Amino acid sequence: MSRIAYVNGSYVPHRDAAISIDDRGYQFGDGVYEVVFIINGKMVDEAPHLDRLERSLSELSLPMPMSRAALRLIMARIVRLNHVTNGLVYMQITRGVAKRDHKWTQPLKPALVVTAKQIGKDVAREVAAVPVITVADERWVRRDIKTIQLLPNCLAKQQAYQAGAYEALMIDDDGSITEGSSSNAWIVTKKGEIVTRPATHKILNGITRRTVAAVAEELQLKLVERPFTLKELSEASEAFLTSASSHVTPIGSCDGTKIADGQAGPVAKRLRLAYIDKVSR
Repeated sequence: MSRIAYVNGSYVPHRDAAISIDDRGYQFGDGVYEVVFIINGKMVDEAPHLDRLERSLSELSLPMPMSRAALRLIMARIVRLNHVTNGLVYMQITRGVAKRDHKWTQPLKPALVVTAKQIGKDVAREVAAVPVITVADERWVRRDIKTIQLLPNCLAKQQAYQAGAYEALMIDDDGSITEGSSSNAWIVTKKGEIVTRPATHKILNGITRRTVAAVAEELQLKLVERPFTLKELSEASEAFLTSASSHVTPIGSCDGTKIADGQAGPVAKRLRLAYIDKVSR
């Protein structure tokens, strides 16, 4: 059965989905996106994702193409039409179609694309530790906006792929780790503190990041929001990544050097299990 996409008011076969070559998203990366994970046919953290979508749009002075309620209906229908039980629903909003010019001189009609796909039959409750590498963080300063301008992230992810790594951690000018190319980064210190960078303009405040932080507090684990360095990562008792698609994924090594014993640590295992249980409910 072919996949179905929603494009600017129409449900069409995925292979036939298209936008104008004059769309500002295509021309300038002038748009935002969200990815919502689906477990057992239900969307995980749907409301926070839509909150962040509206915030990203507001920061770019880009209007919602429809009401939030209408968008939720489209998302739910796309999930049903594509028979997704465990997977992702992706939505992208751009400023719309206009002649190619950096500025726009009149309000434009935003363009909306929504797709969904199955990524597995079940959500694994345990996962092996993964290798990561480090790269310089060369992105613009408004990393808190979930913009479709992802070229530095793509280059970092490609560098990780070519190195046989799962993810690339980005290092800021001050020598601290900001986040991964498509994830948030965490360490667990030898004192048992769970450390992740605070949600400023320097990182994207991941929805999974927020939920995992809430889970850590529910488990009465000590959570500290502060920058941490590559040296701290290398000396940590464990480290892990969070994102909508990877949930809580332990880090086994960085730039070829093991983190602790190179295996998934107890804190990451506990948080992953508790996170999956929480969102599955």
